Amino acid sequence: MRFANPLYFLLFIPVAGLIYWELRKRTGTLKFSDAQFFKNFKSGIIYRYITIAMNTSILFFIVLALARPQKGRLYEETETQGVDIMLCLDISGSMQAEDFSPKNRLHVAKERAKEFISKRTGDRIGLVIFAVTALTQCPLTTDHKILLDLLDRIDFGIIQDGTAIGMGLATAVARLKDSSAKEKIVILLTDGLNNAGEIDPITAAKLAQAHNIKVYCICVGSKGPVPIPFNHPIYGKIYVREEIDFDMKTLEEISNLTGGKAFLATDGGALKTIYEEIDRLEPTTFKVSKYTVYSERAQDFMLPAVIMSFVSFFLSATFLRRIP
Repeated sequence: MRFANPLYFLLFIPVAGLIYWELRKRTGTLKFSDAQFFKNFKSGIIYRYITIAMNTSILFFIVLALARPQKGRLYEETETQGVDIMLCLDISGSMQAEDFSPKNRLHVAKERAKEFISKRTGDRIGLVIFAVTALTQCPLTTDHKILLDLLDRIDFGIIQDGTAIGMGLATAVARLKDSSAKEKIVILLTDGLNNAGEIDPITAAKLAQAHNIKVYCICVGSKGPVPIPFNHPIYGKIYVREEIDFDMKTLEEISNLTGGKAFLATDGGALKTIYEEIDRLEPTTFKVSKYTVYSERAQDFMLPAVIMSFVSFFLSATFLRRIP
């Protein structure tokens, strides 16, 4: 809140003078031979102070309205030389492994991705998920709130189980190939071997290379047997330990072909560090212009002044009526 014409606050000086004069002035008197009758009737003095208080409040609100109160709303305009990024996320059944205790791999991957998105203010970011096939969940957008909401809804069972790394990467490339951004990036996160889909990972990588798209590959998971939840028909949720193979060699080849980099994340902390490194490797340059739009709010003070004026007039003509 601000006041466009604060000089009107000088009117508080004569208002204060009027209050002082009203409190100090002597009122008219009537002489009575005996004042015992009035001992229990002191309401006249109280009524007088009520009148003064109401009139003071009316003048106070009028002065505030004259000073033109304005409420501002801050807007930001972003001019970016940013980066277009497609997140390519594996949601196959093996991502249920809970070696990223106490949460599974998918949950931790989503949390780290959200932290990464929140830092990339000037970039357009999209989301592709894959299992036995690939789906675009969100095209490139600067509305990161929508993207974060969609990311929250990602869960197992959206797509039939499987790991189509090539299909996921090819779908992300298709979303980026027509972009006019200076830098185009795919962040591919998976925990397994390519075992489904019509496009193999290396072919998809060559497609990304042809369109000058960098691919950063993140392999999540620890070596050795990992706990995977399983719904038993009798015992309910139980855990079985399985060893999940992943193809780090292929991920490194994809990254080398496209000018990116491959990482291995064995826990949530390592995954966070990897996203931070990608953030440093691919900085975005943007300028933010801030401006404030103000709206007039004088009516917020004039309305109570008008209402109190009518109330004061009504009371002075009825309950607070004075004998001349």
